[in-house]
Amino acid sequence: MAVRNQLIAREPSVHWAVLEDVSRYADWVVGTFDSAPGNGRWPEDGSSTKYTARVGPKEFHGRTTVRRLDAPRTPELESHAGPLSTARIAFDIRPWSDKTLVILDEPPLRGLGGGLHNTVLDAFAQIRHRGMLRRLAEVVGGMPQGTG
Repeated sequence: MAVRNQLIAREPSVHWAVLEDVSRYADWVVGTFDSAPGNGRWPEDGSSTKYTARVGPKEFHGRTTVRRLDAPRTPELESHAGPLSTARIAFDIRPWSDKTLVILDEPPLRGLGGGLHNTVLDAFAQIRHRGMLRRLAEVVGGMPQGTG
């Protein structure tokens, strides 16, 4: 299972402020270089953001929808990457002394990614998660401290 955690030297409210700001989505999501508001009012249930991702010279367009929100601790998102896959992206934002423990879980749900899900793909997801949590730490202005 592709679960990763990161202790980041900033308080949970700062993380939450970044995650609820739709204009910052491309700042912390690995592979995404552009994003724009979609439907609804982010991050309310059912709202979405549109994004563009690049793989080499190829561009892909997708959208991410908020499926469950328990502010300020748990946003659960569903990312739609066209025919490739949809994935559940769940954050658990926990106070940890004067820092924040961020737990990221991103299993594939449907499509090619869901059908081919295996330990090799989980290994690639771990690399992606490491980058995503590092980028989130940079955006909130905190230092990553250890990984899990």
